[in-house]
Amino acid sequence: MPIVPNARRVLPVLLPLLVAALLAGCRREPEELAGASSEPAATVRELVDHLSRDDLAGFARAAVPPADYAVLETAWREDRSRWPLTELPLSRQLVPMLSALSAPGSEQALMRDFNRQFARQDRDLRQAARSLGLFGVQYLKKEGDYSPTQRLHYTQVVETLSEWAQEAPLADPALARNTIQRMAAAARKAGLASEEDLREAGMDGSLRRLAPVFAETKATFSRYGLPLETTLADLRTGLVEQKGDRATVRIHYPLGNREIDSQVSLERRDGRWYLSDYLRAAERARPPASPAPAEPAPVPGVPSPPGPGAPAPSTRTAKPA
Repeated sequence: MPIVPNARRVLPVLLPLLVAALLAGCRREPEELAGASSEPAATVRELVDHLSRDDLAGFARAAVPPADYAVLETAWREDRSRWPLTELPLSRQLVPMLSALSAPGSEQALMRDFNRQFARQDRDLRQAARSLGLFGVQYLKKEGDYSPTQRLHYTQVVETLSEWAQEAPLADPALARNTIQRMAAAARKAGLASEEDLREAGMDGSLRRLAPVFAETKATFSRYGLPLETTLADLRTGLVEQKGDRATVRIHYPLGNREIDSQVSLERRDGRWYLSDYLRAAERARPPASPAPAEPAPVPGVPSPPGPGAPAPSTRTAKPA
């Protein structure tokens, strides 16, 4: 039969393709860590799920007790706190970045800056990424107010981002133009170009308006070869230990070409678990306690009033001897 020789020639080509398709369709889910079903581990997973849905306001409400959330909202409107934005790297540059992106004609101005400084400068950008990575690691080892677990975690992240940036197409003008246009549109939609805008919107309102910016930022990283959606989707949590109202949770997730492994501390308040770092942020956001009123200085010739608990002076007139 003439079809048999043809089949023999085609099968060696088709079989590998079929196997690859089956393997891709049956991609194994990341294996769960020990203690993944515990309440502390589930709490961390819940917070990550909010970020996966670009729900920044929901993340903030789930991250701290209701009373602390009210404290943070008040502190935000009084310019004493910008939590949870302060959890972001380079958080102080967020408002200047939003201002630059949302300015009229920002697309043309930023593209001119890109063409002048970065366009097709692949070698220089790779060297800059490498140098910044080395500097960041050295800084994390010696400077900053970080716990040992935070230093280990952030060091892994900086090293990974440096490796990614050395390979990413950061000097591609077409990709840069598309990124600038999309980010500028998201920034204008947010309408948060100054600290005054953040103050007027409040914490909840600002986080809701920043959701499109967060979503577009994740999409930008994906276009440059760092799929943060995969990082969030494949993040796993497990319980390291739990002692009373304190627990340690392990976090493991893919980032670039590495697997990042870290631990976080949690505390239980009113039956729910919260990250200790977020609870501390709420404590720092509380207004300073009012000082106790100072006691008046004693007047010469006038007896000082009795202290608390002292017997009242006698009002009887002494009889002459």
